[in-house]
Amino acid sequence: MHRATYPALDLTVSSEHLHALDFEDRLYAVLDSLSPIAIQEDDSGDRWRVFFSSSVDRHQALLSLRDELGAELDRIEPVDVPDEDWARRSQAALTAVRIGRLIVAPPWDRPEATVSTSLTAGAGDIVIEIDPSMGFGTGHHATTRLCLTLLQQQSLTNARVIDVGSGSGVLAIAASLLGAAAVVAIDHDPDALANARENVRRNHVRVDIREADLQSLGAGRFDLVLANLTAAVIVRHRDALSRLLAPGGLMILSGFSADDAGDVAGAFAVEPLETVVEGDWAAMLLQRGARNFSSASETQSRR
Repeated sequence: MHRATYPALDLTVSSEHLHALDFEDRLYAVLDSLSPIAIQEDDSGDRWRVFFSSSVDRHQALLSLRDELGAELDRIEPVDVPDEDWARRSQAALTAVRIGRLIVAPPWDRPEATVSTSLTAGAGDIVIEIDPSMGFGTGHHATTRLCLTLLQQQSLTNARVIDVGSGSGVLAIAASLLGAAAVVAIDHDPDALANARENVRRNHVRVDIREADLQSLGAGRFDLVLANLTAAVIVRHRDALSRLLAPGGLMILSGFSADDAGDVAGAFAVEPLETVVEGDWAAMLLQRGARNFSSASETQSRR
């Protein structure tokens, strides 16, 4: 069904809080619990437009934001944005991005030998075509790039991989193209799932895309868990994430600031095998079976 407008909130942070180190991370942590369908950040860095599936969701988000961050936000204004292909127009300036030997490219800037684009693919490069739509994971956010950096360092031959909160599906697609034997991608947002399915089709890979959330997941036996979420979500669902791993399995986590990396690692009571940082953002590699690796329930049972 065609919709005339999308309900959204326009947020402006007050100047005195604009450069607070943890403000953006706290904002995204709050927004994550409110299930927005898309977030646009203004180039100035002090304004956000947050889209919701319904006006009811928007109203609940407005109340929550006033309660959680009202003192730091100058403005929280409901707006109805005309459905004039806003998502695609907002992404139109995106170009291909290189992360190691992976190139993540929108359809209009795919590196080809016969086409002049912003990047040229060489021998051994892997091109992942992602139509941004309303899903996250174009490769332009540091957390996506950090996950892809760590992913390329792993041996994925015969590996079973799950991407939790897959968004556009870029991490799941990358895992498949890098040699994983079986890849599952889960999300709870129907729009993100539709976008992920389209991107899987574009890249001619086999990825099992499922509508699910961490609360509904049972125990699994995956060799690698990918979770580009937020610090709050990862810590809250550490048990569920841990249960997905086979013994000796690896976990790549991102979506949090470098300042929060210690809290994330501490939730699993483990020293990361590796932590990588880009700007204010971080990602880490953990291993089940590593010294002291545990979920909260395992820690409690030993007391």
